[in-house]
Amino acid sequence: MKSAQIHNIEYYLPEHRLSNEELSLIYNGWTAEKMIRKLGIRSRAICGHEETAVDMGEKAVRKLFDRRLCTPEEIDFLVFCTQSPDYLLPTSACLLQNRLGIPTTSGALDFNLGCSGYIYGLAVCRGLIETGAAQNVLLVTSETYSRYINPKDRVSRPLFGDGASVTLIRGVETEDAEPLIGPFVFGTDGSGAKMLIVPAGGHRIPCSAETAVEKTDNRGNVRSQNQLYMHGQGIFAFAIERIPPLVNDILQKSGKTRDDIDCYIFHQANKYMLDRLQELCSLAGRKYFNDILDKGNTVSSSVPIAMVDASNQGLLCPDDTAMLVGFGVGLSWGAALVKLPRSLKNEE
Repeated sequence: MKSAQIHNIEYYLPEHRLSNEELSLIYNGWTAEKMIRKLGIRSRAICGHEETAVDMGEKAVRKLFDRRLCTPEEIDFLVFCTQSPDYLLPTSACLLQNRLGIPTTSGALDFNLGCSGYIYGLAVCRGLIETGAAQNVLLVTSETYSRYINPKDRVSRPLFGDGASVTLIRGVETEDAEPLIGPFVFGTDGSGAKMLIVPAGGHRIPCSAETAVEKTDNRGNVRSQNQLYMHGQGIFAFAIERIPPLVNDILQKSGKTRDDIDCYIFHQANKYMLDRLQELCSLAGRKYFNDILDKGNTVSSSVPIAMVDASNQGLLCPDDTAMLVGFGVGLSWGAALVKLPRSLKNEE
């Protein structure tokens, strides 16, 4: 029986760093120490002035190729998750296929999803492999949210960092009826779309001189309609309401208990939210990854980056079963179980 399996993961972070000390000079009352205590973030990677999501995705994939884990010629499908594409069209995945020298006989597509994007991407890749449409798939996530954020937005700017990841997913023969990726549970609530949104720039509200006008809200945040708006309290309430039942649902669907899961890796939103979710999901004392100290919230890349970091720290080991949970912009959420065949560490 053909089963999709995560073979390995690499990630790339831009060289430029934005520190808490720099931000504390701009935001009155937001001290460097308070950002670490509340957000769990000390610094975040920010893309260069001419660095795009495709550029970062390419750098992540080349790290995978440099480790000789696969060659471009082996890849027969490329799936690219981003909400900050290089162009409205063509598809970013097509640009990346050409840059990487992946065969023209390969498929390539983009999908637009944020913090739950990695979970959805795994489902797409599993479907491609287990239906026989592909054998070796690259799932790339890449975001440059910093380009959407006003420098004077004290809610969003301290939180988000830029980054990219690539996951190599292969088809393997197995006698085990239990999937190596899955099962999955998904959820969507579009009524919360305005909680995390860039209002202008699409066809609904095209960019104009009017949408570029900056306004200050009652908390001192500055932004225009061309820039990212986040209702922090609303997103927090959404996560607190939806994620504990989601954890229960994926356990019930898989027939497993909390003790059967070797490591829990949630979307790395911020320390305060993750601490609260750990408590509400009854995961105290279990292997639960919570570390974005020098990365920030990297949106769709946060879960795969956390998987590599958890492996490096000895929390995620070969043959472990991990629960992956993503949630955020959309509103969208999803969870999956994955079984890892090998260490994700770069041993070179």
